[in-house]
Amino acid sequence: MRLLFPVFMTLFILVQSVPPARAAGPAVDLVLVLAVDVSGSMDEHEMSQQREGYIDAIRHPAVIRAIQDGEQGKVAIAYVEWAGAEFQWTLIDWTLVDGPETAEAFASLLESKPLNRSMWTAIGSAIDYSVGVIERAPFEGKRKVIDISGDGPTNRGVQAAPARDRAVAKGITINGLPILNDRPQPFGSPTPRELKLDLYYENQVIGGDNAFLVVAEGFDDFRVAILQKLIREIADLSGPVRTQFAARPTGD
Repeated sequence: MRLLFPVFMTLFILVQSVPPARAAGPAVDLVLVLAVDVSGSMDEHEMSQQREGYIDAIRHPAVIRAIQDGEQGKVAIAYVEWAGAEFQWTLIDWTLVDGPETAEAFASLLESKPLNRSMWTAIGSAIDYSVGVIERAPFEGKRKVIDISGDGPTNRGVQAAPARDRAVAKGITINGLPILNDRPQPFGSPTPRELKLDLYYENQVIGGDNAFLVVAEGFDDFRVAILQKLIREIADLSGPVRTQFAARPTGD
C-alpha cells in the first residue's frame, strides 16, 4: 500500500491541474470579430469614415433583419482594432445583438469611443489576436468569422497567410474588406491601388468556408461596402468570392 501512495498522489495532482471545460454559452447564429485597421496610413478623416461605416451598418434595418431571420435570431459581435505587431486591442468585447435595441446599444457604445491610431500594419498578428478573442467568446456559434478591413498589406509581425491557415484549421472563416485609394502614403510608400491590395487580400488574407472579399474603391464607398458585407456574413449568403464597389462621383 505504501508503494501505491505516490501513484495515487501523482494521479490526484494531475486531475487537479486539468482546467475545467468551458461551459457552453448561449447559442448564436454567428460569432463575429470585426477587426479594424487603425494604422498610421490612415488620417483622421479616413478613420472617421471607417468608424462611421461600421456604426451605420450595425444600426441598419437590413442588418437587424438579417440577424432576426437566423435560426437563433441573434449574433455575438466583438470590435477589435489593430495596427503593428504589438498593437491589437478589443475596443468592444463580446456583445449579444438580437434586435434594434441591442444593435443601437452596440452602435452607440462604438460611437462614444475615441479614435485610436498606431504605426505599421500587421494583418497576421491581427488574425492571431482575433482567433484568441473568438476562443474565449462566452457564446456557442454555429459559424465563427473574422472580418478584416484595412488599407495596406502586412509590413510588420507574422505574415498574413500562415495566420490565416492557423485560423482556418480551427474552423474560423476570414473575410476581407480592402480599401483601395490613391492617397500618398507615409514615407513615399506605394498606394493601396499600386500595391494591388485587393489581390493581396484575396490571395493572402481570406480563407475558410464561404470566405469572400468586398472591395471598397476608397473610403467614401466604405459605408456601402461594409453594409453589404455584414448582411452577407450574418445571413450566410453564398455568392462570388469577390464583390467590388466602384467609387461614386463627389456630391452623389
